[in-house]
Amino acid sequence: MTDMNETTDHAIRARQTLAEAIAREGGRVALSYFRDRSRLTVDQKMNGQDVVSIADKDVETLLRERIAASFPEDGLLGEEYGLQEGRSGFRWVMDPIDGTSPFVSGIPAWCVSIALMQGERIVAGVIYAPTTDELYSARRGAGATMNGQPIRVSESATLQTGILGLGANHRVPAATVSRVVEQLLTEGGMFIRNGSGALMLAYVAAGRLAAYWEPHMNAWDCYAGFLLVEEAGGWIVDPAEWSGLMDGGPVVAGCPGTRADLLRIIGAKPA
Repeated sequence: MTDMNETTDHAIRARQTLAEAIAREGGRVALSYFRDRSRLTVDQKMNGQDVVSIADKDVETLLRERIAASFPEDGLLGEEYGLQEGRSGFRWVMDPIDGTSPFVSGIPAWCVSIALMQGERIVAGVIYAPTTDELYSARRGAGATMNGQPIRVSESATLQTGILGLGANHRVPAATVSRVVEQLLTEGGMFIRNGSGALMLAYVAAGRLAAYWEPHMNAWDCYAGFLLVEEAGGWIVDPAEWSGLMDGGPVVAGCPGTRADLLRIIGAKPA
């Protein structure tokens, strides 16, 4: 008789393997546009800093088709084409190109982000950066890797010795971000913003950044990164505290040495 846990683990492994494959495949499609941006058509969403390109739409269509072919009863949630409910208990949460603004500007700070949920839990996450050919992958309870090699968050970094990845957008008041930046700099810290929150979360998992904060992100931008950080030994503020999956919320994650200071600076209460 097959153990239910074994069956579930096999189901998650199979989906993680597919996520890795289609992240690479979608990344190749996006990279072809990136190398010939004359082919891009770009539309605004909320404002001139919130854009979508034909590449975003083509890649998400590809991801959805590949998932539906292998797991037709799984649910799908993507940035470009929204939510499609499923019946299997699994839901894929994807951003075909996280970092569209850098992407359309010719800056190589973007990635494909794919997370897998079972019920309300994130159980697998894959982030692929085509311009550097780096594939980050994690499965709950099995650790995190980059191109197949184990990765860990920094064991020694603090906000004063490491770099904070910072996200900002027009969904929150400018003062919310400027206040945190001012306090961080006052306390001897430093930050970087590359335009892709998913990629910066992967960098936290790999020990490149000490932590990441953005006052509001959507699930497709950060769910894969959340699991990568956790499985690499870091901490996160659980998105279960958001009002709902479709609403988005604050994203905070880092290595152990950043937790107390970062939560204090952004005004969050420790769990």
